[in-house]
Amino acid sequence: MTAQDRRERQKEELQRDIVATAFECFAETGYHQTGIADIASRLGIGHGTFYRYFANKRDILDHVISDLVGRVVSALADENRPDAAWTLEDYRRQVARIGDSLIDVLGADTRMTRVLLFEATTVDAPLRDRMFGLLDFAREMTASYLRHGVDVGYLRPDLDVRNTAVAINGAILAMLLEDLRHPDGESRRRFSEALQHLMYVGISAP
Repeated sequence: MTAQDRRERQKEELQRDIVATAFECFAETGYHQTGIADIASRLGIGHGTFYRYFANKRDILDHVISDLVGRVVSALADENRPDAAWTLEDYRRQVARIGDSLIDVLGADTRMTRVLLFEATTVDAPLRDRMFGLLDFAREMTASYLRHGVDVGYLRPDLDVRNTAVAINGAILAMLLEDLRHPDGESRRRFSEALQHLMYVGISAP
């Protein structure tokens, strides 16, 4: 590894440390009550070091949202893309894979749920609109899987695709909120299985 590679790795590690530390502060005391000084002090760096990586604390939330979207999109690629399943059994396996991936992304750190759902929406109107845009994105992605299943024939032909997508995503949000109160990997796994069972019974073609 070259000296340049080591410097780049150190920069990436410090950026991740800043994000993680900021999330600790946001989750414990609230976004509005947290200052740059609080983040820098807890991490043991100066203000100047912070500003080499982020313009301000809001910039951290933009960074985290972009990273989250990127990881979700990655989880929905290749064999998990909307048009990859052609039978109900294919779809069941696909949903199981996606469920595991989303649990890894969304359930890995409850601070992300706490900050994005309860703090980010109170920062300013553009960030609130971006969070609502994430919900729209999630609805359209879920709907694209359902629509493909209806078109191919393994899901009910009379399925209300849009509202079923909203219901499925609402259930996932409920799981994330429950996980805030009682974080437990086994509970997340059982929830995922229960939601999949509900889906197959309710939306599969007879």
